[in-house]
Amino acid sequence: MNDRFSYGENWAPIYGKFTTIRGKAAEADETVAFLERYSSGGSALELGVGDGRVAVPLSERGVRVEGIDNSDRMLKLLAKRASQIRAWKGDIANFRSGKRYDLVFCVFNTLTLLFTRESQIACLRSAAEALNAEGVLVVELGVPAFDGFTDGEKTTTVFVDHENTILNAHVHESVNQNLVSTLLWFSGTSVRRLPYRVRYVYHQELDTMAESVGLQLAERWGDWTNGAFTEASKRHVSVYRRARP
Repeated sequence: MNDRFSYGENWAPIYGKFTTIRGKAAEADETVAFLERYSSGGSALELGVGDGRVAVPLSERGVRVEGIDNSDRMLKLLAKRASQIRAWKGDIANFRSGKRYDLVFCVFNTLTLLFTRESQIACLRSAAEALNAEGVLVVELGVPAFDGFTDGEKTTTVFVDHENTILNAHVHESVNQNLVSTLLWFSGTSVRRLPYRVRYVYHQELDTMAESVGLQLAERWGDWTNGAFTEASKRHVSVYRRARP
């Protein structure tokens, strides 16, 4: 894939190191403990399985985990990491599975990599169809925040140590709720440029999109340890079930 915004293909070489720097590797245990409550002894499907940061430890707890990703590079990382995850290449916006799962989950803002509202709704619809009667969909998203933008642009420092300087440059396109961004990773004398783009989603809109495909909000938390979701929360973990007649 030659798309310069192809997240998985572009980020795969540094994904493990980046998620470690961002604290996501250390957080995996909390994520897995949360997800296991909805899938213990059962089955789960991860949308955007990546290198298996969450899928692998969840499978090690006895959950039959499968995954979808649109990146060959990411799927190769997963295959090297573990053999017990059945994963396939596909578009999380439009997928069909002959199986039904106790849990479908989409974490670490993966839903926002679908760049239009229509594709995000299509993803939720596909997820709903993949759930069994009592199954749940879990979505983790950041809360959109626009402090510090000037004329629709912002540059932030992500991380600095004695070896690395990581910056993020954003352009905000408010009409379509898009952020077009470039992460610049300086390490020694080298620099890596990683473009990506997202369509951010407020939690109220996510609820409305879920309702349009037959899902209803069951729970919402501010983190993976069941912290309260408040006005100060920087993200949310939302749990959806099939709407009752």
